Amino acid sequence: MRKLPPLRALQVFEAAARQAHFSKAADELCITQSAVSHQVRVLEEYFAEQLFDRQGRKLQLTPKGQSLFIELERIFNELGDLNLKLRDTPNQQLCLAVYSSFAVKWLIPRLTDFRRQYPSVKIRLEMITQDPDLSTSSADIFIASKLNLRGYWQQLLHKERLIPVCSPNLYPKWRDISLDNFQQQALLVVDEGPLGLDWRKWSSSHAIPLNNEQQHIFSHIVMAIEAAIAGQGVALAPDFMVAGDIATGRLVAVNLPDVHTGFEFTFFCKQRRLSEPAIAAFSSWLKSQA
Repeated sequence: MRKLPPLRALQVFEAAARQAHFSKAADELCITQSAVSHQVRVLEEYFAEQLFDRQGRKLQLTPKGQSLFIELERIFNELGDLNLKLRDTPNQQLCLAVYSSFAVKWLIPRLTDFRRQYPSVKIRLEMITQDPDLSTSSADIFIASKLNLRGYWQQLLHKERLIPVCSPNLYPKWRDISLDNFQQQALLVVDEGPLGLDWRKWSSSHAIPLNNEQQHIFSHIVMAIEAAIAGQGVALAPDFMVAGDIATGRLVAVNLPDVHTGFEFTFFCKQRRLSEPAIAAFSSWLKSQA
């Protein structure tokens, strides 16, 4: 007879370890936080090992707890895949976590083509403003910055490059652009928080001093782009965000140096899920677009 640990306790422990939080695990499993604590204690007593290191509100796995979690995550994932396979119900609905700027300016205009090719696959977009916490995110697939994590497959989509742009009405003759008349124009500066001011990085990268007397500060690149379209100055914008505006004549790329930010937009998902038909289709389509 096969001797197994208490299965309900294993399920609760896996949720608590994945969420790194007892109350979040309780919400996921629709039980109370005290029930989560009880099931974890049951498992710790069964193995005679401490699985969590509790320091105030901070919850960390012990080495034995980490080993158990890694195996349980693999087993539960395989059970979930087996369930879908036996029921012949492949997941055709995907939640994609993606940066809002990349979604609005690059992805969404292209999704019509994806839906035409794969009408049965439904994509729900979840906007993010920073790289997602993969331990708690409910998304199936992601477009964020490059990462190297065990068990994840990734595909580079775009290396971010900032180019100077402004309204075509701002300069009368574009071929005569020079640093002198550039520095007579207002700069539309984006304050990127810990990363600093974008035009300051541009100046440092090219050893070009900025003597522009007018500098208008924005907290988000989208606002700076709209100000550039309105003729209020020169903005530094990611090339993928302004490609459409340049093509339609709303903006002009100024003949000045660009600058690479080092940020790489990357598509990634769990390695084991890459063979799922919906994810495989989306990954293949993204590769053709990038």
